[in-house]
Amino acid sequence: MQIEKRNIRVWSMMGPTGVFGVAMNELAKCYSDFSVVTADLCTFSGLERFSKEYPERFYNVGIAEQNLLGIAAGLTKEGINTFAATYSSFATTRALDQVRVSMGYMEIPVKLVGLTAGFASGILGATHMALEDIATMRAIPNMVILSPADCLEAVKCFEAALLCDAPVYIRLTGTSRMPIVYSDDFEYKIGENKCLKEGNDVCIFATGSMVHQGLQISNDLEAAGISAKVYDIHTLKPFEDKIIADNLNAKLFVSIEEHSVIGGLGDIVASEISKLRSHPGLIKFGVEDFYPHAASYDCLLERVGLTKEAMVEKIKQAVIEL
Repeated sequence: MQIEKRNIRVWSMMGPTGVFGVAMNELAKCYSDFSVVTADLCTFSGLERFSKEYPERFYNVGIAEQNLLGIAAGLTKEGINTFAATYSSFATTRALDQVRVSMGYMEIPVKLVGLTAGFASGILGATHMALEDIATMRAIPNMVILSPADCLEAVKCFEAALLCDAPVYIRLTGTSRMPIVYSDDFEYKIGENKCLKEGNDVCIFATGSMVHQGLQISNDLEAAGISAKVYDIHTLKPFEDKIIADNLNAKLFVSIEEHSVIGGLGDIVASEISKLRSHPGLIKFGVEDFYPHAASYDCLLERVGLTKEAMVEKIKQAVIEL
């Protein structure tokens, strides 16, 4: 697939949901052995061109998420690699039985794409906010969970997922005009999370849309005399525990995610450090145990404390108190 700076800029403007359809169209030029199934989200997910150019590889099952997973599993079982795409909130709750049995228990390697995870569709209310999906999918055996930081990484992870023999859940956070984290092509490997910035005092583990926030926070902390390392945790499961062991000299661990503080990235880090006799403290940034009311994306981030300013102040105070 051709990766150019112009493409990266255009993809950023489109956002990860629109880029999904573009990526499917590009991948279809290179790989002839996959299909795409969606639950009435052809236009929304940018799949119109794919559906017209490859009609024999495209299936729209309507607003029927359980059927979406069943059909995707059947196609995959017959040897046709299949992406199944719908709202993340529905993919991981309404169709959970099919996900658990077909992808988890039977280990059918469906590539489930959760569109508008986190607050990306928050204007539609809590029904469309996927704030529990990492927790849910983590608990299902055999599942790989990917969470790209920007649109280029999303494109890279779609191809990596296609070539992966395991069931994969791809969590797409962020909206149109998504900030660019990767301005050039790079090597992407499932299970190998990336250190984006070095630092000694604080180690920030961020995932999805919050990776850019993590980098901005690191810059602000640096201006205050606090050195902060930043990781892009694009693979949530399997989690690369080596990055915990490599950073035990840090004064403080910080996790940032557009997800509940229960069961997500913060709990993954907490689970890993609980195995150790000595480790840094941990601040978990995410959504507390409630459902926010409908609002714009930026308003929801502010409401739950996921703005750069709020997080910087809390981290600075924690470092002072060490």
